[in-house]
Amino acid sequence: MLKIAFHPIYNHPLPRGHRFPMEKYDLLPQQLRHEGTCDNRNFFEPQQPNDKYIVAIHDPEYYYDLINITIDQRDARKIGFPLSRALVQRETLIADGTIKASEFALQHGIAMNIAGGTHHAFSNRGEAFCMLNDQAIAARYLQGKGLVKKVLIVDLDVHQGNGTAEIFQNDASVFTFSMHGKSNYPFKKETSDLDIALENDTDDSTYLSLLKNTLPKLIAEQQPDFIYYLCGVDVIKTDKLGKLSLTIEGCKARDRFVLEHCKLNQIPVMCSMRGGYYPDIKTIVTAHANTFRLAQDIYF
Repeated sequence: MLKIAFHPIYNHPLPRGHRFPMEKYDLLPQQLRHEGTCDNRNFFEPQQPNDKYIVAIHDPEYYYDLINITIDQRDARKIGFPLSRALVQRETLIADGTIKASEFALQHGIAMNIAGGTHHAFSNRGEAFCMLNDQAIAARYLQGKGLVKKVLIVDLDVHQGNGTAEIFQNDASVFTFSMHGKSNYPFKKETSDLDIALENDTDDSTYLSLLKNTLPKLIAEQQPDFIYYLCGVDVIKTDKLGKLSLTIEGCKARDRFVLEHCKLNQIPVMCSMRGGYYPDIKTIVTAHANTFRLAQDIYF
């Protein structure tokens, strides 16, 4: 059974006019239930994780300043959210959702988090709506439990996973692959193990050709025990914060290719959603829902 992390606090309200589309976190599970892709049995609510799993990745001083809302104001502004205890709790729940979904992926081949993909969170600071790096925390959790050895992170959000790259920059046990817009945020990129920077207006054909020429070779070379897939849908042309030109169908083909290759190679995969910032919320929900539909079709 496909297991999906979701908690109502994912949709914590922000001040009027804030550009981050929090409502998608409630609308997406509603859509999946309405169309019959999922039902209540598919969803589980994450809880507060043990701090030791978070500080295995994040600097303890940063983490405790964050949860006590004593973080330096300049650093807080870089995060982009008006900080509150509820928002920090939301971030810790997202991390736990990814941890538990990772365990479900080991059992069932795949699992999902409605939220997550907080790849701009560095070991000692947050940026761009990301405070704690959920996939990094979960990867270290699995390794610490002796459940996996080699991890591959496939980050196909339109923005480079700069925080993830920094966290694992000297760690050969986690290979970071980011395929992103060349001129998108972050404007100062970190160095992943493999970066593919795409020109503005990259279309379906060019994008999918690059991915198909890269991912199978990468899996063969790295032989990962586990894959984290960051499947942001901000690669689509109408996205407010993206500069690529994929169609919804092209984005779906991307997800199909990644998930089919994880299944073909019998490598468990855990998917975090991340980006999607369209003027029309229906477009965001449709694009994200495609990933869950594919997971059901391919694995179950």
